[in-house]
Amino acid sequence: MKIGFVGLGLMGRPMVNRLISAGHAITAYDVSPAAFDGWTAPPRKATSLREMSSCEIVILMLPNGSIVDDVLFYSGKLASALPEGSLVLDMGSSDPEGSRARASELAGCGIRFVDAPVSGGVNGATEGTLTIMVGGSDALHDGERGILEVLGKTIFEVGPVGSGHAVKALNNALSASSLLAMAEATESATRFGIEPAVFVDIINKSSGRSFSSEWKYPQFVLPGTFNSGFSLSLMTKDVATAVNLCEQLGLPALALRTAGEAWKKASGSLESSADHTEIVRWVARR
Repeated sequence: MKIGFVGLGLMGRPMVNRLISAGHAITAYDVSPAAFDGWTAPPRKATSLREMSSCEIVILMLPNGSIVDDVLFYSGKLASALPEGSLVLDMGSSDPEGSRARASELAGCGIRFVDAPVSGGVNGATEGTLTIMVGGSDALHDGERGILEVLGKTIFEVGPVGSGHAVKALNNALSASSLLAMAEATESATRFGIEPAVFVDIINKSSGRSFSSEWKYPQFVLPGTFNSGFSLSLMTKDVATAVNLCEQLGLPALALRTAGEAWKKASGSLESSADHTEIVRWVARR
């Protein structure tokens, strides 16, 4: 199957590697020329998005909905190049309402749109163990689901278009909230004189454990590497998306809003390139 892929960042590159290894012909595009350096089996390089006109599926792995719109409708004009009956698969983190609007606009061109964001990080993208959340009525045909099975271990068909992006934002908001709480609790324990590694080990054998305590702290925080591969700015954006969604649905989102305000402050005081796990450093300095 001819597949176009837009966005060869930390997640996109290993995803493309897996698709190539599975025998798919990939035409890839990225604004950075360096994205095409160092490949063992490189994808075909597109010099413009319009070179994807023969692709049956185009996968977008982009940071936010504004960039997706730019690629599809504005400077990239990808939508006008794709043939009728093709599929745009947005696997990045976009806003749910924006995804519904994109699906409607593309449907007018005879192009299907499915949101299929992922969870699992760079390691999951490399190993093909991502969790994939699919939004779209009658979303995937058989061959298309097979493509996702190359990339992920668990595939959920969530509901109508936008549902995948809604679940992704809410999931990341929960992840961000638990990491913030873990950072505050660990810093409190440390100031009381308890070794951080001892505290984390106790929490991981107690009822307060979470993905943040079981994975992020041992892998990225305690070793001091802070290199999970997911930026603080993207996590801050996703929490804001989740809070906006709750408010649109008439929910106060008290806990998520409080966490979102803290992440926004951290994002404003740390380097723009900071990994999201570096919020732990921000908590410790306050």
